[in-house]
Amino acid sequence: MPKGTNQKFKLYRLAQIMLENTDEEHYITMPEIMASLGKYEITADRKSIYTDLRDLEALDIEVEGEPVGGRYHYHVINRPFELPELKLLVDAIQSSRFITEKKTNALIRKLEKLVSKYDAQKLQRQVYVSGRIKTMNESIYYTVDAIHNAISENKKVRFQYFQWNVKKEMELRHGGAWYHISPWGLAWDNENYYLVGYDSDAGRIKHYRVDKMLHIRISEEEREGREHFQKLDMADYTKKSFGMFGGEEQTVKLLVDNSLVGVILDRFGKDMMLIPADEGHFTVNVDVHVSGQFLGWIFSLGEQVKILSPEGVVEQMKREAERLIRQYG
Repeated sequence: MPKGTNQKFKLYRLAQIMLENTDEEHYITMPEIMASLGKYEITADRKSIYTDLRDLEALDIEVEGEPVGGRYHYHVINRPFELPELKLLVDAIQSSRFITEKKTNALIRKLEKLVSKYDAQKLQRQVYVSGRIKTMNESIYYTVDAIHNAISENKKVRFQYFQWNVKKEMELRHGGAWYHISPWGLAWDNENYYLVGYDSDAGRIKHYRVDKMLHIRISEEEREGREHFQKLDMADYTKKSFGMFGGEEQTVKLLVDNSLVGVILDRFGKDMMLIPADEGHFTVNVDVHVSGQFLGWIFSLGEQVKILSPEGVVEQMKREAERLIRQYG
């Protein structure tokens, strides 16, 4: 049998053919394998293909042959990800506001290459990206990478920060001033990604929306604020912040209707102590950053939740209620 012009790519193409065309439910026969190789101008006899199929195990591609009728059917029996796992990753990518629509589609196309063409179609049916609220900042992937590099190198980062104006244009905050921050972690809250770091000038921990950061650079200066982050639980910090808005951290006592047990546990975790108040209510102490967003969350739960203490927070809620009455007259 004369050799084809691309024989040196034989094992690579064989792996590609098996991964793209077979899975637990789809098989390929030896004549079909030979015909598929022929499309790449690669010739092979059955004996050499048997050897090559075994050699694929060195690439962590395990192929199984099963007798069906008078011939063997071959298929790949192991992959790095199962289809349900990839569907979870697709859902996570789709729901992430900080990933642009363009990048979302690109990432999903890459995930499709990890399964057969048949399972890839099942992933495609999961894709409903158009029209979802997504960031418009395409540089976010490089920003995240720079933050991780700065953390691993123990360096500060410099960047500019923007906001949107009424013309839907990027507008640099503080006249385009550069922020010089010590990055200590990344937090994901309410579908947005945040850099949590130490601002040496302000002498406190701050957080910044990653998709609103521009022109990030790794500084030559080493990070500061280690003593603040050694005693900071990043997950706890996110839990106490509503929408990552700041505010004074306080312990707030709530009177809650029993029907909202799930709401409280979902927000603050299952370690919260729920103390029965009467047959229909319980009290709970929550540590939160008291902000307008926290008060708004309380408002959204209606008469089923009431702030009991501290008195200062009760007064804040009263003032907010009075403001709403004035606003809506």
